[in-house]
Amino acid sequence: MQETRLDTARIRAARRVIDPIFLDTPLYRCEALEPALGCTVSIKLETANPVRSFKARGTEVVANLLADSGSRAAVCASAGNLGQALAWSGRGRGIDVTVVASRFATVTKLDRIRALGARLELVDGDHEMARERAAAIAQYDGIRLVEDSLDIETCEGAATIGLELMETAPAFDTVLIALGGGALATGVGHVVKTLAPEAEVICIQPLGAPAMTHSWRQRRVVTTDSTNTIADGVAGRYPIPAVLSDLLLVADDAVLVQESSIIAGMRLLLTHAGLVVEPSAALGIAAILEDPDRFAGRHVVTIVCGSNVDVDAYHRWVGAAPIHRS
Repeated sequence: MQETRLDTARIRAARRVIDPIFLDTPLYRCEALEPALGCTVSIKLETANPVRSFKARGTEVVANLLADSGSRAAVCASAGNLGQALAWSGRGRGIDVTVVASRFATVTKLDRIRALGARLELVDGDHEMARERAAAIAQYDGIRLVEDSLDIETCEGAATIGLELMETAPAFDTVLIALGGGALATGVGHVVKTLAPEAEVICIQPLGAPAMTHSWRQRRVVTTDSTNTIADGVAGRYPIPAVLSDLLLVADDAVLVQESSIIAGMRLLLTHAGLVVEPSAALGIAAILEDPDRFAGRHVVTIVCGSNVDVDAYHRWVGAAPIHRS
């Protein structure tokens, strides 16, 4: 494999600075899902931690570096999960955290950012406008701007998931990874392709937020004017060139799925796995539902990456149709 920005030795070192509460998350075969999906399915559950997403693996690495350098403040833009994670990691190390988010972000996520002690600033636009505002704050105040996926620490923190897959999973054929900014996909993809190059790495985005997938397919940055998806955690419009370069080296495919499939995936995870997940976390199941022949007979690992949902919205989505039991 050609070289990505990531380094396997640094990824191994990252495990030593990440709070163990975020490491060694459950990984298990979910046989109850298999009749509905037609393949062997293992779940890597990245929701069983204090911020209910994988993001703290990366923010732990960032916050540790900031603390070591004497930095006492940081700012980020977030749809909710990164903000919670940075607030949690910063709080434990005496770092003042500011999070910029869209006022249309999931209320539950915004409430948790506040509860974790971060200063929250809301903008009237989408996540890209939040990124611009966060950059302005960082420049004006002279503090660290934490940029998810661009900052290598966020990718290498996420990559520790890949190490755990390699060490504990029985042999698997395919890993399905939600694709947003790219930290999770490039991080896990780097480790998988380094240690098990025969395994297939497939990234999944919603049809309503396809910028990174279009960029991967065309091998150049493709932006979109807007997004339209319930999967707010992956709803970016401006792919980062360096992240795309990494993704091109580690992803075997990037696919787009419909909103109805995302909802069906959430419903299956609730019904057959007892898991309440946010839309981004159901993208892997959605991909299997849309192309079952592709995965038939395979052993597939899907990373369930977050469970921060608005309860009312979740009930509207998952309760909108009867649950069909296998």
